[in-house]
Amino acid sequence: MSSYDVDARPIPADSLPPAAPKSTVAAAGAVRSGPYPKPKVPVSPVLSWGSLGREAGRRPKSILDAGQSRLVSSGRVAIAMALREMHIGAGDSVLVPSYHCASMIEPVTWSGATPVFYRINPDTSVNLDDIAAKVGPTTRLLLAANYYGFPQQLEQLRAFCDERGLLLLEDCAHCFLGEYRGQPVGSFGDYAIASSMKFFPIYEGGALVSARHSLANVQLHSAGLGFEGKAALSTLEDSFQYGRLGAVKALLRLPLVLKNLLWKRLKARRAGAPPSLAPGSSDGGFAFDPYWMGMRSSVFSRLMMRLVSHRRMGEKRRRNYLKLEAALTGLPGARPLFPTLPDGVYPWGFPLLTDDPQRVFATLKWAAVPVIRFGEYLWPGVDASVCAVSVDLSRRVLQFPVHQELREDELDWIISMVRHALSPQGTTTQ
Repeated sequence: MSSYDVDARPIPADSLPPAAPKSTVAAAGAVRSGPYPKPKVPVSPVLSWGSLGREAGRRPKSILDAGQSRLVSSGRVAIAMALREMHIGAGDSVLVPSYHCASMIEPVTWSGATPVFYRINPDTSVNLDDIAAKVGPTTRLLLAANYYGFPQQLEQLRAFCDERGLLLLEDCAHCFLGEYRGQPVGSFGDYAIASSMKFFPIYEGGALVSARHSLANVQLHSAGLGFEGKAALSTLEDSFQYGRLGAVKALLRLPLVLKNLLWKRLKARRAGAPPSLAPGSSDGGFAFDPYWMGMRSSVFSRLMMRLVSHRRMGEKRRRNYLKLEAALTGLPGARPLFPTLPDGVYPWGFPLLTDDPQRVFATLKWAAVPVIRFGEYLWPGVDASVCAVSVDLSRRVLQFPVHQELREDELDWIISMVRHALSPQGTTTQ
């Protein structure tokens, strides 16, 4: 997320979320500068009693239906493990999209391979002509991302790679659920990866999957009791912060106090740098740490992936997406990145293409609206000369949550705040 230093004009007090405290109303009416406030609505799923509803009816296909799988601690770790399984290393080139986050590129550079950035089209589809022009004697792998949960033309990418003897890594970090041409996402790549923490109410989690190769040699082990405890308690604390699981919060009040005291002691002993108990992707970092390769996802996260209703997840994500689409389509200065929501797509978020992104983004961030910009920080050297479309999308696309744990009043509040930010009154000054 961005942290531009900007000021915001007053946000209407009646536009704050229903449960906002009075102090928040006062703060929203003032011009401020400094770090943005924490979102008042969860950006990612948080655990609730509704999360554990029983399955009924048709269950959506997921990447785990594509082939053998291993549940690891993050999507970037899964990418690194896929590269290792494909023996990608020094002297090799990997075709990577110019529209990306650091988590997609860091494992490639860690492996010793050279990332070669290819162009994408305005609808986020792969530019096959540009890829064809960049295939060279050292090219071994194409990494393709299904942005925001919308699959690429995967059969074309598979055919392209087969014709040239290339491997295909399908990045499904944005689409744990979904299918393409009747096949689960992840079915077309030699390997595929997912980021389960984007779809389930868990603190950490990723997946390595292969529909074409055995994963028998991929052995995983526990990261230890500290990691197991942090994964569970952090998930619960996120839920408590957003008003879920109140009865559980009361029961765990003392253990959580003791945990926080222990954590302060650890920080004091390590001069402000406590030992890492979770991969950087969980803590919001941007550095790839190979320590987490070979570590399995926590027991708590794996349990949640079994208990959380996939059908509810899919239905609510589609419903929330369509509600945002209906409410925000046709507004001045903005349009949905994707004009339709195809069957079999269960989005990660709702991407809105805006004409004045810095002003709108800052206005929403100051109002504590959960908004992010995927690909906001592109890899050094990736500029308009490499792919003007990618630079444009990284600046102009604002993404809003559609996850299954959004309450109706929370989604309505997000809509009202976005509409306000896009109106002439929703201005900021620097």
